[in-house]
Amino acid sequence: MSDALRAAALDGALETDALIIGAGPTGIFQAFQLGLLEISTHIIDALPYPGGQCVELYADKPIYDIPGVPVCTGRELIANLLTQVAPFKPQWHLGQLVSEVERQPDGRLLVRTNKGLRFVTKTLFIAAGVGAFQARMPAVEGLAEHLGRQVHLTLPDAPDWAGRDVLVLGDTDSALHAAMALATQTEQPKSVTLMHRRNVFVAQPEVAAAFQQMVQANQLQFVAGQPIGITVAAERIAALRYLDGQGIEQSLPMDELLVQLGLSPKLGPVAQWGLDMERRQLKVDTESFVTNVAGVFAVGDINTYPGKKKLILCGFHETVLAAFGASAIVFPQKKALLQYTTTSTRLHTLLGVDSFGSPQKSEKVTL
Repeated sequence: MSDALRAAALDGALETDALIIGAGPTGIFQAFQLGLLEISTHIIDALPYPGGQCVELYADKPIYDIPGVPVCTGRELIANLLTQVAPFKPQWHLGQLVSEVERQPDGRLLVRTNKGLRFVTKTLFIAAGVGAFQARMPAVEGLAEHLGRQVHLTLPDAPDWAGRDVLVLGDTDSALHAAMALATQTEQPKSVTLMHRRNVFVAQPEVAAAFQQMVQANQLQFVAGQPIGITVAAERIAALRYLDGQGIEQSLPMDELLVQLGLSPKLGPVAQWGLDMERRQLKVDTESFVTNVAGVFAVGDINTYPGKKKLILCGFHETVLAAFGASAIVFPQKKALLQYTTTSTRLHTLLGVDSFGSPQKSEKVTL
């Protein structure tokens, strides 16, 4: 790339000491550990909210192996981590994927996302767990072409679907909640139908029971079926074709389709960044959890090394050593000293606590 093109690529890019890919528990705690070393951070995640697997897979399920916390849910753990990191004010960039990483002549990294954001960072931390969570789509030819128009992956705020036939695909809590919310909103759709291959759901029992009550009251409909195709008229989806329980093809008219089939982790473009990998995981040096690419660190479930254990608490340990490894890059003329949050007045200042350790200002976070 010529100097002119390189300068153009950097123009308007956000500059940061550290960029973290992944807003799960390890990614959030990485920002905290970097903050203790006075390293500023930006955080990117494919999901529209922080939490990663903790929120997506076990938001309300108990976790028993967080040190000092006998039991908490995934949602509670993320809320506490967000409160803990708040004094360092990480900058959040959610609902987008990192698409490109390119080394610059000055040693920094130019990072681009699929939404056009650009960053120039001294260090890059990959805390993407098992990969970026992306919405599952049914294997129906042509459906993706209507994303953002008639096909939706999230329920819009106050959707303007009054008088329309709305179809919801899925059996999760979010799918059933969405169907029930649509059927009871002030400006109701003409019809609300939920489709799943069978009348058995992974949703919580109380959610499934409430949904069944609304079906029995004819407030909404349930159809057992497997989507196989769409019928298009005037460049719009007119109906969804599906196989019923007997394997017979049927057609269901629809105006809006809300896909709530859960999320699937995908490694994505990380696999094309020239990083040493083993079984779709990034190999690291356990002294600082740096990869084979200088300045690029990997922490949490995304990495592998002899004796690796995929536990949240192991990811927390890795972030400490990775932060000290990054400090040598961000502050090459400064030796990173190990300080203790119990006694260091400098850390107390950074954390916003007084000399007695009491918070000067509370920023409790709820999810």
